[in-house]
Amino acid sequence: MAFLFSAFLVSLAGLVAKAAAQSDPFADPKNDPLNPLKYIPSTGLTAAALMLVVALLQTWCIRRWGAKWMSVMPIAAYCFALGMSFRFAFAKRPHSRPIYVLQSLFIILSPCGFIAADYILLGRIALHLNATKYLLIPARRITMVFVLSDVTTFLVQAAGGGVAAAADTPSTADLGSKIFLVGLAAQLCSFLVYTATFLLFLYRVSKYENKTWKMDENKDWANRWTTLAAALGVSCVGVLVRSVFRTVEMSEGFGGPLTTTEFWFYALDLLPLFIAIAVYVPFWPGRFITGEQPSFDAIPLSDREA
Repeated sequence: MAFLFSAFLVSLAGLVAKAAAQSDPFADPKNDPLNPLKYIPSTGLTAAALMLVVALLQTWCIRRWGAKWMSVMPIAAYCFALGMSFRFAFAKRPHSRPIYVLQSLFIILSPCGFIAADYILLGRIALHLNATKYLLIPARRITMVFVLSDVTTFLVQAAGGGVAAAADTPSTADLGSKIFLVGLAAQLCSFLVYTATFLLFLYRVSKYENKTWKMDENKDWANRWTTLAAALGVSCVGVLVRSVFRTVEMSEGFGGPLTTTEFWFYALDLLPLFIAIAVYVPFWPGRFITGEQPSFDAIPLSDREA
């Protein structure tokens, strides 16, 4: 009898705790069934402001030096800043599912724009150097191939996120997370191939076109095309760190330790992405790639032809 009474008290305590969590979302967020993050996020306003500043500076750079073909990056930065603003709203209302969905989609999908800008930049550098023959993929196709892969993985991630957000059952939510994981993994693989293509291009130019490699030696280091290439390399590292993190995170599921610990989001998602785009503020591509460039349509399909 005493055992049954003790069990009843334990069950009652659990129900009271659950009710308290639902009535007060700040009481015990880790065990709150209505809080998908399992923590109360920091406001995120500082991060939103930093992303907004980078977006504004890049917008100014476009007006000052051109390179409108990089516009997708500041646009994505504006979207990321908006996502961090929704994160601030979620910190005030951690039981709001619509706000959670909006902050998640803007934060997770916006980096596709950063990736697309990096994809475009490699082709532009190759055109600027008249070294398209050293690209692993024909110059007329390289931007199309990688941007198309970026759009495809974006759509897969959006579909997976939509299914998970609208799920009414654990099985549907699990399906959405798996679809989302496929999109992230495909994006990571695509960017790894792109990074390898970029590194191979630099190696070939340095080995076979020494004059081109050293063409800016008489300029200050901040104005050399190799400095722009280094900035692209830094951006690639930032994107890769974030992509690996997100892929591992989603492999654990939405309730995994990486998802439910805010430190990892800031350290392995926000910070690498901020570096990946902020590096272009002092080294805006329009400063290095000036004037009219030939159209990709004028370049032979063979990657071995000039």
